[in-house]
Amino acid sequence: MLAWYDWALHLSLSPGKQRSLIEKGLHKQRRLARYVAHAASAHGCPTCIEPLEQDRRFEAPAWQQWPFNVIHQGFLLQQQWWHNATTGVRGVSRHHENMVTFAGRQWLDMWSPSNFIWTNPEVLEAIRTSGGANLWRGAMNFLDDAQRLALDDEPAGVEGFKVGQDVAVTPGKVVFRNHLIELIQYTPTTPDVYAEPVLIVPSWIMKYYILDLSPHNSMVKYLVDQGHTVFILSWKNPTAADRDLGLEDYRWLGVMDALDAVTAIVPERKVQAVGYCLGGTLLTIAAAAMARDGDERLHSLTLLASETDFRESGEIALFIDDSQLAWLEAGMWDKGYLDGKQMAASFQMLNSRDLIWSRRVREYLLGERQEFNDLMAWNADVTRMPYRMHSEYLRRLYLNNDLAEGRYQVGGRPVAIADIEVPMLIVGTVRDHVAPWPSVYKMHLLSDAELTFVLTSGGHNAGVVSEPGHPRRSYQIATRSAGARYIDPQTWRAETPLNKGSWWPAWQQWLARRSTERVSPPAMGGTQAPLGDAPGTYVAMR
Repeated sequence: MLAWYDWALHLSLSPGKQRSLIEKGLHKQRRLARYVAHAASAHGCPTCIEPLEQDRRFEAPAWQQWPFNVIHQGFLLQQQWWHNATTGVRGVSRHHENMVTFAGRQWLDMWSPSNFIWTNPEVLEAIRTSGGANLWRGAMNFLDDAQRLALDDEPAGVEGFKVGQDVAVTPGKVVFRNHLIELIQYTPTTPDVYAEPVLIVPSWIMKYYILDLSPHNSMVKYLVDQGHTVFILSWKNPTAADRDLGLEDYRWLGVMDALDAVTAIVPERKVQAVGYCLGGTLLTIAAAAMARDGDERLHSLTLLASETDFRESGEIALFIDDSQLAWLEAGMWDKGYLDGKQMAASFQMLNSRDLIWSRRVREYLLGERQEFNDLMAWNADVTRMPYRMHSEYLRRLYLNNDLAEGRYQVGGRPVAIADIEVPMLIVGTVRDHVAPWPSVYKMHLLSDAELTFVLTSGGHNAGVVSEPGHPRRSYQIATRSAGARYIDPQTWRAETPLNKGSWWPAWQQWLARRSTERVSPPAMGGTQAPLGDAPGTYVAMR
């Protein structure tokens, strides 16, 4: 409400902005009127406004037929006008402007003509061809989902993807376990391997097996088959008893203990470290502390959709200010953790057009259940976050931006990303709603080390899980040598060539070029007997 009040008050005191909005509104009415006149008399009339690149609601040819062409064009013009109305009002704080813009878009998306029977030509055609059976199927889908929600049951389709049977099936052993992680070492599939092992640190707000889904799209299997010795952390799903675990515990019990175990199994070899999402942020903190303290065990650093400067972290920042964090902390206090479903709901809101409304149209109005896949099953396998850790990372990283601004302390002293001198490969994804790629790109401003940046098609998850052979994939890649001049992200994107296909082979070649030699595979667990088979026990915790 405070954001709406801030916006409304300053808009009421801005006669120039009011006049501009009136003029824009009249101009859009004239554009729509001209379009209506042309569309009524000519088939295939050019549209007066195009949807945004990521908006696919009106792609079907039926939306170009009368009167649905006029309906959706009017909606898009209205959407554009409201964006103009909620932005550029002098005096409104940036945070409040973003909140009002976000809320306005959410409201408009809810009332999109694609969401209603009589204004959606695809739904009307389905009714005509099926005699209304699509609505019956949709009603059954709705009742099934409502029952599962009431019983706190898994979504329909999850039962077809069992961890260790259908997903997370790459052979390996659990070679280390502490209170917070299990470390998995994967069985080699080549007679010799690159000398430097790969250690992957996934985010603790997700199960690790997003990087080991089905055999055809497992990043872990891909690396193993290319001759890399791969280790990965599997985070424990915390309970109320873990409420006091903080970010330092996650760094020490997670990254550092795993690194100690890897270097014991593969002695006298440096490690090619990989971090995904917040796992990459945590890995960066650990790497900066290691550089500060003279620990030279890292050979390279790969960060997948990981932010290190949170000042422009996208729309997720709308849920993070002092007031909202106080409310969130109060809600976590009794439980001792943040429930994973609450986090999942926040991520859905960031892309409600695709994850909420389009899904409801497809399943409840068209009566078509989306074919469940391994990525969707993983997405439904939510995790919890301990009270202290979640509060610390939201306040210290998102709200205060301590890491990028040199205030984040490890061992009582600040760490600086600028101290990291190993080569880096940074991956951003074009449609990332969680870690926007221009924010990920800011590593160019924080480090003078050799830095290779990859921008790949897709979103936060699908852009990373982008195996060779996946259709409609593309990427851009360029390397900035150590100490080279800065290039802004938009110029970088405009000047860097576009490559068709998956970015994985380019990354694997980058890792291979930094390896010193090929050697015999290390023993599973080194001198210690493995603790069990992959995927381990922590991944099964609910």
